[in-house]
Amino acid sequence: MNAIIHHIPDELLIAYANGTLGQAYSLVVAAHVSMCDESRARLGAHQAVGGALLENAGTETVSDRARAAVFDRLDMPVKEAPPIRASGIFPEPVMEALGGLPPRWKPLGLGVRQMILNHDAEGSARLLYIPGGQAVPDHGHNGLELTLVLQGAFRDETGRFGVGDVEVADGDLEHEPIAEEGEACICLAATDAALRFRSLVPRLLQPIFRI
Repeated sequence: MNAIIHHIPDELLIAYANGTLGQAYSLVVAAHVSMCDESRARLGAHQAVGGALLENAGTETVSDRARAAVFDRLDMPVKEAPPIRASGIFPEPVMEALGGLPPRWKPLGLGVRQMILNHDAEGSARLLYIPGGQAVPDHGHNGLELTLVLQGAFRDETGRFGVGDVEVADGDLEHEPIAEEGEACICLAATDAALRFRSLVPRLLQPIFRI
């Protein structure tokens, strides 16, 4: 594996550590952190700071009834599902989102495929399969897009992204990612708004493919 050079920004790691990051982005962060020692160490540092702040925070008195309800819930038996492990190119967080099963790809055209893992009012997360040498249509962003490479690599106006790298794209970036020749590029992508395509056909297909 090539060295990972494009990491999750600190502000997103902090939001993830605080539990305030949306589900789609949290999936990308969790997957990247599982692949990257540097980002995992930075996340651990942010979590340690958050823990220290909690220790120094004041306490609130709760009623005996509320306390009893909490302990009753803790005493309830819990059925634990078998753990889902990483498989092939897919790290554990992605396999959990897949329910432990292989991706079920849906064609987007020109050999490009996707599988939507999560789609709600806050955003969406999806796997993308891009054949070697194939380009994704030129597009901009109405929000924030995080793209984590799981296999292969792609290039765009900002540089090269290999396995473990994350591209952070916002409204200032318009690009045309192209998968490198050779094996297909497989990515995990999360967005909080629809993409902004320049050409007509992708715009017409957006409602169908939810991109």
